[in-house]
Amino acid sequence: MTTETHIVVVDDEDDVRETFQEYLVQHGFRVTTLSRGAELRDLVESEEAFDIAILDVTMPGEDGLSLARFLREHRSVGIIMVTASGGTVDRIVGLEMGADDYIAKPVDLRELLARVKAVLRRYQKGQAAFPQGAESKIVDFGKCQLDLDAHKLFDEDGQEIRLTSMEFDLLKAFAERPNRVLSRDQLLELAHNRDWEPFDRSIDIRIARIRRKVERDPGKPQVIKTVRGAGYIFSPAKP
Repeated sequence: MTTETHIVVVDDEDDVRETFQEYLVQHGFRVTTLSRGAELRDLVESEEAFDIAILDVTMPGEDGLSLARFLREHRSVGIIMVTASGGTVDRIVGLEMGADDYIAKPVDLRELLARVKAVLRRYQKGQAAFPQGAESKIVDFGKCQLDLDAHKLFDEDGQEIRLTSMEFDLLKAFAERPNRVLSRDQLLELAHNRDWEPFDRSIDIRIARIRRKVERDPGKPQVIKTVRGAGYIFSPAKP
């Protein structure tokens, strides 16, 4: 990792911000710390680039869940939520808002570093998945098209639909294995997420989010179908 990698930490607790900053700077990251959601919004408005945002879920004023949704609408960055210990509901909602990962307080700094590197690695891999100059790889996903070269999803009007790194990894896994049933474990492995996803429901949440983006009727999916007791299957033909 180099100092070019910019991490933003948003937490209302001074000691948490200072601890995260000191530890991550020691490992070669550039770190900006913010105490309120409004400061993050100002940073985004300033168009300053950053790679990962670490957001505390519970903060006075605007909380981390709302900030995650805001970031997902405006930036393609990694998002790691910091939740209270045992906060299962917060973790589920965080995934639904577009977070890439979450970590529980009290935070083990070595675990935090590992998760930062994992999220960053997935984003970098997606951006450099294919050599420049190669023929564009476009895959139809229902009403949308996935550009594997650009790491982007587009709707029928050519407008970009925001994806998390995990959502892109899942779509890429399906695109490379059409008409094949993939179990939850296989999807976790293919999305490079097996080591730090503690429950299978995380896959179901992300598939539901993807369906809302690519299916004409998410309640009756025709593109990414559920195979009861087995997993999911991608049917390339447009509905």
